[in-house]
Amino acid sequence: MISISLCMIVRNEERVLGRCLESVKDFADEIVIVDTGSGDRTAEIAAEFTDRIFHYPWRDDFSAARNFAMDQGQGEYLMWLDADDVIPERSLEKLMELKQAFDRETDVVMLPYVTAFDEQGRPAFSYYRERIVRNSKDFRFTGKVHEVIPPHGKIIYADIPVEHRKTDAGDSDRNLRIYEKMKKDGEKFDARSLYYYGRELLYHGRYREGAQALTEFLERPDGWVENQIDATRQLAYCFYGTGEDSKALQALLYGLSFDVPRGETCCDLGRHFFDRERYEEAAYWYKQAFTAKRADRSGAFIREECYGFLPAVFLSMIYDRLGQKEMAGMYHDLAYFSG
Repeated sequence: MISISLCMIVRNEERVLGRCLESVKDFADEIVIVDTGSGDRTAEIAAEFTDRIFHYPWRDDFSAARNFAMDQGQGEYLMWLDADDVIPERSLEKLMELKQAFDRETDVVMLPYVTAFDEQGRPAFSYYRERIVRNSKDFRFTGKVHEVIPPHGKIIYADIPVEHRKTDAGDSDRNLRIYEKMKKDGEKFDARSLYYYGRELLYHGRYREGAQALTEFLERPDGWVENQIDATRQLAYCFYGTGEDSKALQALLYGLSFDVPRGETCCDLGRHFFDRERYEEAAYWYKQAFTAKRADRSGAFIREECYGFLPAVFLSMIYDRLGQKEMAGMYHDLAYFSG
């Protein structure tokens, strides 16, 4: 059986670290904890699970810290988690099975990352992440923020979700501060950084700057297609924020040029027309969402509600307003059973 080192960076995580490590301790052969400057009981809690604890000065660079942690891993393969991640019991069982039957030719294992949940606790937002990689310098993180290990070699996908269970909001300005420092220092943004910088500007209500960054990203030839598709949606939100609704619509329609329409884009187009009481156009796009392409394994951000529940809810309202009560009732029932 292969050996796997769990490599984590932490800082002031006393509220959640024990929960995370307890959920994964039976899977990992080694646990490496790198503390980047905690002032609480984080290191003390980590010591209950491992003696492989290191300290690394925080330099506004997530990849540098994570790669330092991975450099300490001694297993054949390396796994990463955030302190507020949890391996559910059902996932732990599947992980153990995966480990026992592991093909040593594998370089990267992609697992679903569930980062939001509905009121019933079901996954609401997820995407695949590179979670386990071969212990090699060829597999290291890049990017100071929203860091990633570019998957290559033999890649396998396993339907074994890791859950991100935040307990507090954290520092919502941190990522933008890092990007702004990079910009001030004259650092060149790669395509991925430019995309996420635009998103951060949008989240902070800086719509015109966000639109500028996202437009620049979309003009680059080296953007990843899933980022490009999502960037058109984020660009539309920027234009809504500046009151340029026609540009928002054009941004959403531009997103259709990259691949078969996704449910998220179809729902955004449906909402655009619904809000303007153009119900036939709205109905068209919400119907497209029912049969839209789910791109789970491409790494796309998946909003579960866009592939059933949300289109049904809006179609029920649309047909009710059009006076087509039977159709409204049908979609009401679909919303009930899909929700």
